[in-house]
Amino acid sequence: MTKPRSRIAMIVPVPVPEAALSSFAAQIPESLAGQTDIEFSCAERGGATLDSYYEGALADFYCLKAGIEAAQRGCDAVCINSMSDSGVTALRSRLNIPVIGTAQSTYLAACLLGKRFSILSMWHRWSWLYEKVIAEQGLGHRLASIRSIDVPPDTEDLLQGKEDFVFPLLESAARIAVEEDGADVLIIGSTTMHQSHAFLEKTIDVPVLNPGLVAFKTCELLLALDLSHSKASFIQPQAHSDNNLASGADLA
Repeated sequence: MTKPRSRIAMIVPVPVPEAALSSFAAQIPESLAGQTDIEFSCAERGGATLDSYYEGALADFYCLKAGIEAAQRGCDAVCINSMSDSGVTALRSRLNIPVIGTAQSTYLAACLLGKRFSILSMWHRWSWLYEKVIAEQGLGHRLASIRSIDVPPDTEDLLQGKEDFVFPLLESAARIAVEEDGADVLIIGSTTMHQSHAFLEKTIDVPVLNPGLVAFKTCELLLALDLSHSKASFIQPQAHSDNNLASGADLA
């Protein structure tokens, strides 16, 4: 009997136009997708760039809503397609299907490949979200550095058209991370930066992780092994209050 195709919901935690969702989806080639159907969507409302804890709280709310809706549509796993891991712990409490945080899965993959990793970031205002997940995972001793090139992000075009000045800045930051900070693995600091992966992989002589791909393949691994998060840690609510999420759409 042929195994049915799996459906994975990849959720971007801020509102983005349809064209941007297509750019996110383009990072996963058909050769890697295999027998998996990937559904990219985004938070229906919220902040624009995850520049603060405030926008992070909005993203948590709307990712919780989007993740529950994805499960109700029949998706087999939910992945928050962002290094913010917005709403992941709440979704693990609410859902039984695998819920993957891009940051958590990427940091843990880096720990498999080397002793210390550095994060290459577009923007210093994203440092809070890296520090949040690293603290949650107890991985501070594995972090060599966070190196930012301080170019404000573009959630619509991502890096399209900016390669000529962004790629050299990322290369310089990557070399400093390896040669001065002691990193032996590098992590691209946002799924909005995925176009830089092929360039950095060819340029820098240590493993470079593309977080969107790592998270997607982590979802596939858990589905293939029929594993999901432990309900001993992510306790199921005694009653569902999903109707309360609908009222959030009225927030100004």
